[in-house]
Amino acid sequence: MAATVVRYLRSVGAPTAAAGDVVPRPRLRAVREGERAPLDAAEFRRVLGTFATGVTVVTAPGDAPAGFACQSFSSLSLDPPLVCFMVARTSTTWPRIARAGVFCVNVLGADQADLCRAFAVSGADKFAGVTYDAAPVTGAPRLAGVSAWVDCTVHAVHTGGDHLIVVGRVEALDAAEGEAAPLLFHRGRLG
Repeated sequence: MAATVVRYLRSVGAPTAAAGDVVPRPRLRAVREGERAPLDAAEFRRVLGTFATGVTVVTAPGDAPAGFACQSFSSLSLDPPLVCFMVARTSTTWPRIARAGVFCVNVLGADQADLCRAFAVSGADKFAGVTYDAAPVTGAPRLAGVSAWVDCTVHAVHTGGDHLIVVGRVEALDAAEGEAAPLLFHRGRLG
């Protein structure tokens, strides 16, 4: 596959490295004490908050099931079928999902803001009063009434600043019949 990409890039005139060439790494360094960070965190959040995202709940099986609200979910690859989500390194739920090695992404509909809020809190029994069954391949909790669900095994985990980038291989998936409106997160609010 990589050879095909290189042939394509060469055919359109894009620069490529020849076999054996060493491509120099970009110069990276940490911000030193006393140096100003390149961007103000509040401004970063404000500007990127103008991008509306869908809202999901990522769940995993266990003695006590785990789950958290997540708006950083995306499809990644068709072949192989991969999806990804980002989770804060400080998450107390992520280690439980990592131990399970599997997860289910539950895509929320517009009428499920309360469900999202229940999974957004830390330290509470997030599954109290929540109806769910086991996803068909992994057994991760599949929440009742969601717009769609994607049953996955953990494929890879990458670092990304203060977050982890979790890549999942899709084992099974389905969507509800009809055109359900999505739950969106925009400018810090659900809608």
